Amino acid sequence: EIQEAGATLAAIGLGDANYARLFREETGITFPLLIDKERRAYKVADLRKANLLHLFRGHNFAARKEAKAAGHRQHKLGKDPFQLGASFVFAPGNRDVFAHVSETFGDNASVVKVLVALADLNERERSGADRLAREWDAAHPREPSPPSP
Repeated sequence: EIQEAGATLAAIGLGDANYARLFREETGITFPLLIDKERRAYKVADLRKANLLHLFRGHNFAARKEAKAAGHRQHKLGKDPFQLGASFVFAPGNRDVFAHVSETFGDNASVVKVLVALADLNERERSGADRLAREWDAAHPREPSPPSP
């Protein structure tokens, strides 16, 4: 659905190339799966980590039950099973249009919310607002962020 809305979908994982290959084979995903062994993207996005107590949260039980009912299963644990994820929609001009940062296991962005963000973006593009924003960004470049320690 996301790709049908005109977006390019990609995932970032912590494992190595072999883990990514196995994950791709097990899940059948066809979109790009990028590898971030050093967790650079996770650090830049300031993504959280869970702990053992998160396993006992009610939301986690509900999410596991819902996922199992939908036919999903836990795949092989990766490099850091406590690393939480996020979902983002980025637009041309290095603009963040949507962000959902996971608070615990199973806390994933609603596909509906992502699709609404894409629809809003498409509407702005049709109205010319995105072109104006890109022109502004080009005329007023951002200072590069200092490297993280």
